[in-house]
Amino acid sequence: MPRRLDHLVICVRDLAQVAPDWQTLGFSLTPTGVHPFGTSNRLAMFGNNFLELLAVTDVAAVPPAASGRFSFAAHNRDFLATGEGMSMLAMHSADAYADAARFKADHIGDYAPLDFGRDAVLPSGSAARVEFSLAFATDPAMPGIAFFTCQQRHPPELFWKPEYQRHPNGALRVIEIVMSAPEPAAHRIFLEYFTESAAELAPGRLTVGARGDQITVLGPAETARRLPSLAAAPSPRFCAARVAVTDLDATKRVLKNNGVGFEVTDAALLIPPAASHGLALEFVEQETI
Repeated sequence: MPRRLDHLVICVRDLAQVAPDWQTLGFSLTPTGVHPFGTSNRLAMFGNNFLELLAVTDVAAVPPAASGRFSFAAHNRDFLATGEGMSMLAMHSADAYADAARFKADHIGDYAPLDFGRDAVLPSGSAARVEFSLAFATDPAMPGIAFFTCQQRHPPELFWKPEYQRHPNGALRVIEIVMSAPEPAAHRIFLEYFTESAAELAPGRLTVGARGDQITVLGPAETARRLPSLAAAPSPRFCAARVAVTDLDATKRVLKNNGVGFEVTDAALLIPPAASHGLALEFVEQETI
């Protein structure tokens, strides 16, 4: 069964400075969460997936990468050397240990799973312990970015709070991740193994995953057509997220009132990456999914 999108990691240098920019885009954010390996986050949560704004906040606590172990924090620290933006993509998992074994068998990730916990601040102001297990997959043909599956090992009601899922811009969930790559077809096997779904190829593009949970890889010409504000990149990267909203006109009003510039293209409101710290955003109305 094809996997569904779980969350995307947007790596930034200063969480306190970046959070107001995302609130200006119309997103509500959770209180800051602190990881035990030197990173901190704030989330824009939706029905069953979320955006994660993440910063390295304690360099001394970052564990080094080692044989058989992927360092989540070190990856994001190193990513920032190239600038801010989306550094990692996570898919939902029911069993991260099984995923790690399958990734090893498929030759897309020979890493031990990562188990960790952190305190989450609830809407009431109290705290709850949330626990996760991650299984990592990487591809030498996509240097600088990484993929993983995320298993939540706590009661769902501790994490998925309705109060955190109400966004002034009407956002409902992330429905597509857009990547750019010189040769989209070159990443077919990796992405099919990672998502457990068959890819569809078309001139200048590759699409994998179920509708509403897709990854689309665009070649240079298709990237320029769909995302004209993006500069060409020499290697594969995450370049945009498509977000479904309840009412596109209402989203437009929120953005205008907040002074956010956008383009209208292909029935979407396109936010350039400069306004969202390296990741372009496409808002589309729910009915167009």
